[in-house]
Formats: sequence, C-alpha cells, structure tokens
Amino acid sequence: MNPTAFDDIRPYHDEELPAVYEELIADPAFQKAVSSIMPGVPFEAIAQKMRSCRTKLEFQKAFCYGLLWNIVKECASGLTIDHSALPDKEKPYTYISNHRDIILDSGFLSILLLDLDMSTVEIAIGDNLLIYPWIKKVVRINKSFIVQRALTMRQMLEASALMSNYMHYTIRDKKQSIWIAQREGRAKDSNDRTQDSVLKMLAMGGEGSVLERLAEMNIAPLSLSYEYDPCDYLKAQEFQLKRDVEGYKKSTQDDLLNMKTGLFGFKGRVHFQVAELINDDLLKLDASLPKTELFACVSALIDRKIHANYRLYPGNYVACDLLDGTTTFAGNYSAEEKQTFEDYIAGQLDKISIPNKDVEFLREKLLVMYANPVINYLAASR
Repeated sequence: MNPTAFDDIRPYHDEELPAVYEELIADPAFQKAVSSIMPGVPFEAIAQKMRSCRTKLEFQKAFCYGLLWNIVKECASGLTIDHSALPDKEKPYTYISNHRDIILDSGFLSILLLDLDMSTVEIAIGDNLLIYPWIKKVVRINKSFIVQRALTMRQMLEASALMSNYMHYTIRDKKQSIWIAQREGRAKDSNDRTQDSVLKMLAMGGEGSVLERLAEMNIAPLSLSYEYDPCDYLKAQEFQLKRDVEGYKKSTQDDLLNMKTGLFGFKGRVHFQVAELINDDLLKLDASLPKTELFACVSALIDRKIHANYRLYPGNYVACDLLDGTTTFAGNYSAEEKQTFEDYIAGQLDKISIPNKDVEFLREKLLVMYANPVINYLAASR
C-alpha cells in the first residue's frame, strides 16, 4: 500500500511541522489553552520554542517531557517502569495495555521510554477526543495516529483495514513502536479485558495466516497500575446515571472534565510493567481453530499477561475486604493504610453531586474498581 494512503490518519511528517506550528500559533483557542497550561510564560516565547523544534521527537522533548514529569511531581507519588522482559532497545514493539487514563497512559509510557534511551511510541487515539481542531493538530505533532469512530459498518471496515495496514507499515518499515489500548475506551470497573475486535483489526494488515500477521506486530502486553484513579468518582457517577437515565450518554464537556481530572488529580504510585512478546505463545496455538475461537484465545493470552503483571497497592486489598466484609487480605495492609483508603473513598463519594445520589451503589462501584485488579491477578497467577 502506498504510504500516501495514510495521510489522513498518520502523525505529521517532520517536514510538515513548520506550517502546522504557524497554524497553531495563529489560533486563539490554542493560545488560550497554552496560557492555562503554562501560566506566566509569554506566548511569544512558546511560539519561538515551537519553531525551533525540527522533529516530532524534539517537540516532545521540548514540551511534553517536562510537562509530564511535572505532573508526576505535582500529582503522583512516583512513576516507574520495568522493561527488562524486552532488553532489545532497537526493536519496534506494539504495546497493548489496559487503559486507565485518556492522556497519561501513553504519555507516561513515552517519557519512561525516553529515560531508557528508547524512542517514544506512536499513539492510537480516538477521533471522539479531538474536540477542537487545535487538539487534532497537537496530537499529530505528538506522534498520534487517528482511530476513526462513529462510522457506518462499511466505513468502519474500511477504516479498520487502513489503520491495520498503517500499524503494520509502522512496525515493519518505519521500525517505530506503537501504543494501543486493549479495548475502545477505559474499563470503567477496572476489569481489564482485551476486545477481540482490536485483534481482528490488527490481523487485517500484514501477510500470511492470522497468527503470522499478529506475530509481525511484536505484541508486548503492558500492565498499568495506578494506585488511585482520579476519575474513579466520575466513572461511578456514570454508572448511576446510566442506571437511572434512559439513553444516557456522556457529553463533550464530560470528556473534557475526565481529561482534566485525569491529568491533574492525585494518582499515588504509578507503575508500568512490560511482559515478554507473545510471539512464541502465538506459534503454539492451533492455527486451524475457527477465527472467532482463535481471537478469543489470543485475547485471553494477553489478558493473563496483563493481569499477572499488575502491581497491587494496599488500597486494592482493602477494597476486596470491604466488598466481602472479610479480612482475607488483612496481611497486605496495615490499620493505618486501611483508614487512609476508607477516607479516600469517602472523599471521592463527596465529590459526586447528582439527583437521587445512591451512596451505597456508588460506594460499591468505587470498591469494585479497586478490587478487580486483585481478583484478576489471583486468577492469572494460579
């Protein structure tokens, strides 16, 4: 496939950046957004710094790297990665991970990779999040490619095939790593499961059998473990609204609030654990299985790797015991840690302001979010 076929979805080429910078610099909405993110910094100084970035990587190092580590400093208790399962720093990988934060999952991965002297990832991002024209431009400067949503069935098939071919081209020809979530949207209850549709999309491109096409992508399951999810109360609130309001759907303003809360809310400790490639496991599967069964087997394989590599925190164990009314996991937390977590949950509940607020229901939803990683970890470790 001719690489120009990807022009509408790919990140910008480095030679396109100067023109895009000028469009952004002239955009009042972009100026306003930058002023809120970097208050006190003259916009002209930011514009000059942008113009000096000749490549996407230079832009990321000049702007994103410092901003993201600053978020860690202000809004987390640390950010770590263990990449030792994949020692080859030159090889391109497709990191498939559970999805916790709209922006930070891929952003944190990129700055962690930079600190390992590795290249940043290209990022799959849904066009539903590209609310303003300037956001679409910024994400494409930031090495994102666009996942098209809200299409007819026929358009969806065409868009999926195009994206799959682009991802294979990126791994095979550009030798560039990719990050993609294991499912569309975040798992609201933290019960992380790979959607077969993501794997079906990946297997549309490339050559050979389904398993050979997947192996070509060098899939590395990645486990993201946030001690606290700043958006947990918004997710719980959404559960009640979906229960109580027929046809409830989040608005654009809701998406913006989720992005802002995820960015600037407190996250506690954050750890990224990379698993070995699944290539050898793929070759052990029965290639003669019906495709539906084959994709289900690969999804289950990725899930096991993600679940087995969670880093669990005291709050996860406390949530399990509070849900069941037991002390099964009491050896994994102190009385003080239990109190801290209970106080945290009470504080998050207080943030919810909706009609007919069902505190018991909301509390249970919050506890389930923190308990599910333990449940899945134990099942994967058997």
